[in-house]
Amino acid sequence: MTRLALSLLAIVHGAVLLAGFLAPYDFAAQNRAFPFSPPTRLHFVDSQGKFHIRPFLYEQNRAYPIHFFVQGTPYKLLAIFSSRLHLFGVEAPARVFLLGTDAYGRDQFSRLLYGGRLSLLAGLLAAALSLGLGLLLGAAAGFYGGWIDEIVMRGAELFIALPWLYLLFAVRAFLPLHIPAGQAFLLILMIIGLIGWARPARLIRGVVLSAKERTYILAARGFGASDLYLLRRHVLPQTMGVVLTQATLLIPQYILAEVTLSYLGLGVGEPEPSWGNMLAGLQQYHVLVSYWWMFLPGLALIPVFLAYFVLANALLEFSSTPCQVSV
Repeated sequence: MTRLALSLLAIVHGAVLLAGFLAPYDFAAQNRAFPFSPPTRLHFVDSQGKFHIRPFLYEQNRAYPIHFFVQGTPYKLLAIFSSRLHLFGVEAPARVFLLGTDAYGRDQFSRLLYGGRLSLLAGLLAAALSLGLGLLLGAAAGFYGGWIDEIVMRGAELFIALPWLYLLFAVRAFLPLHIPAGQAFLLILMIIGLIGWARPARLIRGVVLSAKERTYILAARGFGASDLYLLRRHVLPQTMGVVLTQATLLIPQYILAEVTLSYLGLGVGEPEPSWGNMLAGLQQYHVLVSYWWMFLPGLALIPVFLAYFVLANALLEFSSTPCQVSV
């Protein structure tokens, strides 16, 4: 299960990283003639019963084959290299909408890939910020103790007691509603990341408290090792198990936080896609009951969350397994 989870996460993150290549259209390109078009049906058998290796679709009673490695809308590959090469496409006037379209006729498959890049990156970066801050404060509190420990732990208790979701709403409500997508993304990262440091800090503090009393660390201190050397060489490596476990738990939480904010219109705004604002159309009743493919961004969250939780469970089991020492 662990290998399957790792493979799934690698595929998902790789797909959103290569969104420009995999997406047949630009995420903001509108096709007003195709609002809420259902997913395109691909065929391998034509009306005469003949099998075709290359998939095709029917448009106005004419078959249009799917072509691979075609030239299309320009994009930035890995946000660095300019390219026009797309994995697949179809000749005009036909359109291929693998996951249907939204109210503006925008391709949902393309938007799902580009939106995943934003939502998944928000989870990764916010978790890195929380864990970095938690590692710094937790290690300082556990290693030095005294007034540093007291201040850090009282602050951690305060942040743990706060209802973080409502705090996110409150902080975001004080910010300008219409701000550029890049600034909105950075603000979301800062808000989410700075709120979630407390629990990792407490766990890391516990590991550091135990580690600093080990015999070899006391011996190294007796030989004149500096605090920085002890932390870097002996203490912090012992916290990596806690850090990795917390990462697998925090990333899906922060992805969900970004999706929730964007769904409520407090995150990244249109036309920049995220899985949250793609789901915002479901707030309209006629969309909710009539167009099932509009749920797909929400369904995409399920395997991602399950994969992270499988990894977290595997890390917990590994860290709780006693080491067998041969004599």
